[in-house]
Amino acid sequence: MYDLLVKSGKLVTPDCIYETDIAIKEGKIAAVLEPGIELEAMKVIDAQGKYVFPGAIDTHAHLNDPGYEWREDYEHGTAAAAVGGYTTVIDMPLQNEPAMTNAGIMDKKLAKVGTNAYTDYCFWGGLIPDNFDDLKELDKKGCVSFKSFIGPVSPDYSSLNYGQAYEAMQIIKEFDGRVGFHCEDYSIIKWQEQRMKKEGRMNWRGFLDSRPVIAEMVATVDMIEIAKATECKIHICHVSSPDVAQKIKEAQEEGYDITAETCAHYLSLTEDDVIAKGPLFKCAPPLRTPEEVDRLWKYVEEGVFSGIASDHSPCSYDEKYNEILGNKIGNVFDVWGGISGIQSCFQVAFDEGCVKRNISPTVLAKSMAYLPAKAFGIYGKKGDIKPGFDADLVILDPQKEWEITNDSLYYVNKISAFTGKKGKGLPVLTMIRGTVVAEEGKIVAEKGYGRFVKKNK
Repeated sequence: MYDLLVKSGKLVTPDCIYETDIAIKEGKIAAVLEPGIELEAMKVIDAQGKYVFPGAIDTHAHLNDPGYEWREDYEHGTAAAAVGGYTTVIDMPLQNEPAMTNAGIMDKKLAKVGTNAYTDYCFWGGLIPDNFDDLKELDKKGCVSFKSFIGPVSPDYSSLNYGQAYEAMQIIKEFDGRVGFHCEDYSIIKWQEQRMKKEGRMNWRGFLDSRPVIAEMVATVDMIEIAKATECKIHICHVSSPDVAQKIKEAQEEGYDITAETCAHYLSLTEDDVIAKGPLFKCAPPLRTPEEVDRLWKYVEEGVFSGIASDHSPCSYDEKYNEILGNKIGNVFDVWGGISGIQSCFQVAFDEGCVKRNISPTVLAKSMAYLPAKAFGIYGKKGDIKPGFDADLVILDPQKEWEITNDSLYYVNKISAFTGKKGKGLPVLTMIRGTVVAEEGKIVAEKGYGRFVKKNK
């Protein structure tokens, strides 16, 4: 007898959609059945008329725990992820105190967050100029990739220059790791910021002009070229521009192991929102034009992106509007940059892609589950609905209409650029390792259910 049977749902794979039953035993997918085969199970979930997706993987989230829990913590951040349809969250090493740059810090972080997680979780290891000797040990302990900045970063972290990036890639190549880069050229951004301030252009148009696409393009192309020279695997984080995506696609077509992600906000929000509404819509790279948003979807469809991530980068209301760590906000450049979205990404991606642009749901299964699991070395456990995989499922009702409200958010700070957005198609049940964790917008599992997931060796 099986523990659970998910009946009559439309199973969404990276390649096709078909009606089937899914049998689950001891937290694993036990069988994907031909229609009409009758099996006994202790519990049955009827998914008729609904899509059954493999659990989504958030390749990029800042849960800020430990150290910055007034912005977010594991309890609230993973609860929001589960309600939204992410079953595994890959957490960033910065906006942690201290930043997770060595094995000892990683052990302390694991002890702190493990009792509070609702979803499964992986770690990005830190990559800064003075921790190159710690990278191999972080890899051994299970970090799925290493995060670095080729551009300005918050005070708790440090950027790499191109020479340091070259050395780091040489080191990481030796143990077959992957490096993730925030690609915006440091010198372009710093000069443009000074220029905007000198010209008195301290409005939202000035902010957008201080971080042009060319800054993202230059850093991305240079990291690709260094990756080619070192034969190191890299991941380009939060791609905002279709022109940048094209450069990544070309490198992939040449056979290089270069992966990338975009984010739900780059696929749904625009620079017009920044100009009209300001602080909640400030992020880096910034939101682009409506025309670029439309073109970016083409690269999602073509499989360029191993992740539609949240880049969940939360803060308090004050940090958007009043002051940050005691420093008064005087102009747009002082405002906290980041969008809270981990609870909203799946439904936004479904509405923008499948409803508004008639993209097949298979595209989301591929870009939000299958390809991320492959890129970050957790495929076989996560990323697909096949026998032996963890029973991580998201049941989505394609007819369910929704509006995102502050009250519906599980975040520590119930603010988001997505608040007020309306759409169609909503995750109504999230299952992790055979246990229903969230249902109809509510958490139904015990805190601490989530597990740490290491990279496959």
